[in-house]
Amino acid sequence: MDKFSAMQAFVRVVEAGTFTKAADSMGVPKPTVTRLIQDLEKELDTKLLNRTTRKVTVTVDGAAYYEQASRLLGEVQELEASMSRAKASPRGRLRVDVPASLGIAVIIPALPDFHARYPDIQLDLGVSDRPIDLVAENVDCVIRGGELTDQSMVARRLGEIYVMGCASPAYLARHGMPAHPGELDAHRMVRYMSPRTGKAFTIGMFKDGEKVEIGHTATHLSVNDSNAGVAAALAGLGVLFTPSFLVQPH
Repeated sequence: MDKFSAMQAFVRVVEAGTFTKAADSMGVPKPTVTRLIQDLEKELDTKLLNRTTRKVTVTVDGAAYYEQASRLLGEVQELEASMSRAKASPRGRLRVDVPASLGIAVIIPALPDFHARYPDIQLDLGVSDRPIDLVAENVDCVIRGGELTDQSMVARRLGEIYVMGCASPAYLARHGMPAHPGELDAHRMVRYMSPRTGKAFTIGMFKDGEKVEIGHTATHLSVNDSNAGVAAALAGLGVLFTPSFLVQPH
């Protein structure tokens, strides 16, 4: 038995005064309402309605049940209405953690438009490259690049980040412009360390569908922050592979 539907049917019968009117208001056949009331009375092991050929009256137990059921149904309707309002106009506190480089270069500049669209959202924005425990730190969501390492998390793809190799004019003047990826082994490299493992990420390019590591023997400096990597490249410390949005302003 669908107890919620049975409760609705009972309240409608009491308020309408007949099974026929109750069925019409619910948009269901009269036998459906009759069956729901019978199942409800059987479930409660009590008689809720007195039926005659002319009218329907409520028993003492039925009157008590009606009072509680109508209040409960009203609360459910109000809850559904409040959820609809919240969906139409989101409100409340949202805790998000993003990589430092993405937060500074992309997310924060877009926040004025976000707040104009969602004025009732209080945003707590964590800006870091460290690993986040969403449950322990009470974070609602994170934005990260790469493969999903925790299969218990729900992930959605937001877009793509393009990585490019770059170096400062001063560095290229001293060491020359590499003409082929294989020449990077002879250059100084600025590499990014994983906040999770502390190891430098490999730099790879694809040739004939296979990934080929480059510059892995020539690391001169490793950093654990993308903005620090850009600063190092601008200072002429080596060749850097980094997201294009970080170096486009330069």
